[in-house]
Formats: sequence, C-alpha cells, structure tokens
Amino acid sequence: MVEDLVAAGVAVGSAVVLYAAAAARVVKQYERGVVLRFGRLRSGIRPPGFTLIVPFVDRIHKVNMQIVTMPVPAQDGITRDNVTVRVDAVIYFKVVDAASALIKVEDYRFAVSQMAQTSLRSIIGKSDLDDLLSNREKLNQGLELMIDSPAVEWGVTIDRVEIKDVSLPETMKRSMARQAEADRERRARVINADAELQASKKLAEAAGVMAEQPAALQLRLLQTVVAVAAEKNSTLVLPFPVELLRFLERAAQQPAQPQVPSAEPAKAKPALDGRQSPGGQSPGAAIDAPAETAAADPFLGALTDTPVDPLGAGPVPEGRQPRGTGAADTASAEASPGSTP
Repeated sequence: MVEDLVAAGVAVGSAVVLYAAAAARVVKQYERGVVLRFGRLRSGIRPPGFTLIVPFVDRIHKVNMQIVTMPVPAQDGITRDNVTVRVDAVIYFKVVDAASALIKVEDYRFAVSQMAQTSLRSIIGKSDLDDLLSNREKLNQGLELMIDSPAVEWGVTIDRVEIKDVSLPETMKRSMARQAEADRERRARVINADAELQASKKLAEAAGVMAEQPAALQLRLLQTVVAVAAEKNSTLVLPFPVELLRFLERAAQQPAQPQVPSAEPAKAKPALDGRQSPGGQSPGAAIDAPAETAAADPFLGALTDTPVDPLGAGPVPEGRQPRGTGAADTASAEASPGSTP
C-alpha cells in the first residue's frame, strides 16, 4: 500500500514538473509576450521575466521592442528636373504596440521595407537634383512622414529616415564638376577685380600726393632703379613719359592745314633797281596796290595800262615796242587803251 502511494506521489510530482516545464516561459527585457489562447488574443501582454501559460492551450509570441535598423535597397528614379539618379537610404523604426504588430500585419518588417521603397521613389520624383544633394534634411523629414502614416496602424513608429547615397551618371558628374570649376573661377576673378579696384584707389591717392610734391616721383623712380639694379646689374631702366608718346601720336594724326592769307593790307614792295616812282613808290609797289590807288595816281594808272620797258625805268612811248618783247607783248600793247593802233 505504501509503495502504491509512493508511486502515485512520484507520478503526480513528475506530472507537475512536466506541466511546469511546459507552461514556463521567459520573456527577455527587450521583448513583450503576446498570448493566443485557442487562437484568440489574450488581453494581457506578458512583461519581461518569468511567466506561465497553459500548455497545449496557449501560445506565446515574443515581439522584439528594440530599434530596428533596416537598409532600404537603392531605387532608380527620375527627378523633377529630368535627371536619372539612384538613391538608397536607411530607416530606423521600433514596435510600440506588440499586439498590433502581431495581429494587424503579417510581417511588419517586410511591410515597413516595402513602404520605405515606394516612399523613396515618390520623394525622388518630387524633388530636384539640387535638393537631393544639398537639402537632405527636408527630404528626410518628408520621407519619415510618408512612411510613418501607415505604420502607426501596425503598432510601429518610425524613429528616423536618412538618405544615404545618391549615385549620378558620369555625364552629370562631369557637368557638375565643370560648373563647380566655373564657379570657383568666377569667385577668383571677382576677388582679383576687387583687389585691382582697391589698388587703383590707393595708386590714385599716391599719384595725388606725388603731383603735389614732384620730388617724390623722382625719389620713387630712384628707388625702382635701385631695386632693379640689386637683382640684375646688367639691366638698365630708362623711363619714357607716356605724355610724350601721346603728343607724337596726335601730331602724326593731325592733317596739314592750308595757309590762310593774312587779312592785313598789302605792304609796299621795294623797287627792283632801287628807283621810285614820282609818287614816292616803286613800280612793284604800284603794281600790287589796290585799284583805288591806281585810279588816284596817273602814274600808277599808266603803269597798269601801259607796258613797261624791261630795260628802262618808265613806260614805253607811243608807237614804240619794248626791246626784247615778242609778238604776244605787241598784241598786248596794241590792245591796251594807251597804245597806238
């Protein structure tokens, strides 16, 4: 009888041990236990630590509550400014409601991954290339909102989304490199122009000071000669004023001006042989005199109307030709009023 009781006690103890072993579960600190009894969700979520379930009746599912780092595969897309790019990202999320993550979605990891890929493609199509390269913070926030909206119903919250890399075509890389080089060159030219402007202002002030003190220009010239002679003794510097070159250029370009006759009255010319006319003037002066003077003086009128003997001093008498004159002179003498036909 005692042996039967002992055997029964041992059997009951073994059954209790087996039951406890089958019912005992350990939930880790970063996990939560979701119990399904006959397929129905139990209201209580099992906290971390040791817990018991009904063997062969309850099933416990452990849900990880840690932040999950999931890489988003690279997506090819066309930006709003028609540039083909390849963008990949990384997403950080965690489960905040273990029951919803287990019941409302089949596989919350796969669902979040697919939602991240589609949202990334949508962000690429809505953005410009410059935004993808320089304004990533704004794109990351927009991408986070797009993924977080449907994920809230799954018991998942999106902690952070980061665009990791943007791959560009080789032609676009070369174009951007040329653009960056041109921008750098523009900055360098602007800086050089600004330096030239400041230097010109300082030189203008120095020129004003030297204009007030001409000796300062000579001293500056001597200093320049000394500086050049110190480096190369065989070099000789001869300053040549620019004003002289400009004067010579203007003189070469200026055309020859015609001589304008003077407005002064004609002066009396001296006689060729020193003899003067009865009026006190030489025959040459009488010839150059105006018509009014010739009309007033009979002698000058005779000179203008009567041929003159080249060997004599006076007019040729009537009926006589001057010596050494030709037929042209005779015709001229006959045509004059004082000559004899």
